[in-house]
Amino acid sequence: LTYQRKETKDVINRFASLDEAIMALDAGEIVLQSKVSLPFRGSQRQTTLGRILFNEIFPEDFEFQDATMTKKKLSNVMSATYQRYGQDETARIADELKDIGFDYATYSGLSLGMDDFSEIKTFDDLIDAGESKAAEISEQYDQGFITDEERYRLTVENWMEVDSKVQSTLTEQFEDEDSAMSVAVTSGARGNIGQVKQAVGWLGVTADATGRAIELPIKSGYKRGLTPLEYFIATRGARKGMIDTALKTADSGYLTRRLVDVSQDVFTVDTDDSDPGFSIFRSDADEIGVSYGSRLEGRFAAQNVEKYVKKGELITAEIAEAIDADKNIDGVKIMSVLSCTNARGVTRKSYGIDPATGALVADHYPVGVIAAQSIGEPGTQLTLRTFHSGGVAGEDITTGLPRVEELFEVRTPKGQAYLSEVSGIANVWEEGDRYIVEVKAKDNAKVDYQLEDRKANISDGDEVNIGDVIASEKEGSNPIVAAVAGKAKVLKKKIVITPGSQNSVRYEIPGFKQLTVKDKDEVVAGQRLTNGSINLHDLMKLQGVEATQRYIMNEILKIFASQGQNIADKHLEIIIRQMFSRVQIEDAGDSQYVTGDIVSKQAVQDENEKLEKDGKNLIAYNQLLLGITKASLSTESFLSAASFQDTTRVLIGAATSGKMDNLYGLKENVILGRLIPVGTGYNAYEKDEAESKTVEQK
Repeated sequence: LTYQRKETKDVINRFASLDEAIMALDAGEIVLQSKVSLPFRGSQRQTTLGRILFNEIFPEDFEFQDATMTKKKLSNVMSATYQRYGQDETARIADELKDIGFDYATYSGLSLGMDDFSEIKTFDDLIDAGESKAAEISEQYDQGFITDEERYRLTVENWMEVDSKVQSTLTEQFEDEDSAMSVAVTSGARGNIGQVKQAVGWLGVTADATGRAIELPIKSGYKRGLTPLEYFIATRGARKGMIDTALKTADSGYLTRRLVDVSQDVFTVDTDDSDPGFSIFRSDADEIGVSYGSRLEGRFAAQNVEKYVKKGELITAEIAEAIDADKNIDGVKIMSVLSCTNARGVTRKSYGIDPATGALVADHYPVGVIAAQSIGEPGTQLTLRTFHSGGVAGEDITTGLPRVEELFEVRTPKGQAYLSEVSGIANVWEEGDRYIVEVKAKDNAKVDYQLEDRKANISDGDEVNIGDVIASEKEGSNPIVAAVAGKAKVLKKKIVITPGSQNSVRYEIPGFKQLTVKDKDEVVAGQRLTNGSINLHDLMKLQGVEATQRYIMNEILKIFASQGQNIADKHLEIIIRQMFSRVQIEDAGDSQYVTGDIVSKQAVQDENEKLEKDGKNLIAYNQLLLGITKASLSTESFLSAASFQDTTRVLIGAATSGKMDNLYGLKENVILGRLIPVGTGYNAYEKDEAESKTVEQK
């Protein structure tokens, strides 16, 4: 309907009115894609007849859409309509678009023939250039200039480069074509450019059964036909794709189930401005590969951003765009689920705008379950995408889903990076087949720790070791961890540690690891010395909770963004918050707890408030980082935990310790057939309950 054919671009048909143009269409004088000039809504329009019919559906004050409506553009138009006109008008427009779409789909009739799969013009030249470069690399190896591993890596990189050139050439060619194939692909209705490339160009670099790229690319496409050897190479990847689909769909479904379980008791509560905020940095957005503004849009500022927004105000799309354009701003503190101080639930401002409605999230809204589904669903997409590309290297996300699971379950990562345990200067040298990195704390390099509202756990003159908790808040949360060993000086507002003279740590690193530091580089505690994934427990010990939360979030966003899937930060924040929601009792104080108990942070904070009022000894505790399965099983509700996994063990444990379930979450209420404590009717229901109790008491 909104497509413009190349051959009709220059021919303009003039009409006195839209009705006249429709008569000409019915008479077969023009087609929907013909360029027409006619008066439309008070101005003379020069566009295609189809686009005028499309725009007729929208209100008169809506901008005229003079473009081919692809899947993405249509989605943006509908979003703009919703923002401007609200739900009812958007529903009417969507309904009419559906009708007009069905109506004209009966006239379209796309048919495919072999000629629609046109050959890539410069394909042979690109392959020849790739072959000569591959021969060059092979010659360098024969002469001993490069190792076998380097030869393999350079060869694969060379063919990958050829692949991207083939694809970009095909994309340019497609833009000038008028075939049924280009219409189907560019509109976003069916297929993508990568699949067309495999049909008319080549299959390129494929992966073997282990996911390693085969350095011999398949130089034929499905239209030309594969040679027997190429067919044999392609079968490995295709078979792997089929098996992956069968296995990984189950994995993704199970991940969604665990995510739902860990977050099902998180919902929004009243608005509150006491959130201290969580910083979103421009460098993180660049690393993930998304715009900085997109991470700020729809959130509330936790502090003033000069010229743009005041504390507690909403960062609108316009403000986010302006902040993005201002390169002097490196970080903005936003109200976040991670920094929300509410003991129960998430405050509405910490969550921000509900992506579904574009308005502030409703009270008692089940944001936890929505977060789990918003992460789980793209996970399924990632899995299935393997199948679509027939196991072609680069498209397979075997690294993607298992890595997401590794982070959510806080497992020891494969290919773990070495971290520096101290801050100081690195000395790097080689010893045989390995690297030696020795990090020495600078002489008299004092390390300051600001106490703010925390309480020192050590006395003046104490010797401290790396990882010692030197200060904690009143109730023992958010501890300050010593990153260096040495002598501590406790002042009124800070603790200063002077490292000892022999305070250096030596790391022996295998030669196959890639170093990320050079000799005489300055490093900070928790910094990576080699490439690889960071062990989350080590990072938390060395850099604290916030740095660990930021790392988990950035890593997961990076994996999804690399597959073209964008997840809103707020969904991940909810899951990450649950991973940090448990603590281990170190000193039970005057409470009923036992040292070593693993309990919810909220429960301990509530208990500490009571103890403080009564002037009793408070509970001291250590912050834990648990994987989503462990966090689900250590939930306050034994009904929820028992319905998840290890039912017998959970019920026996609950019975022996005389546990009580307060029915706070959704699952436990569903199990007992009660109304769930969320949704629009919740407040009214709560009021009725309170009234009925009062009546009973009377």
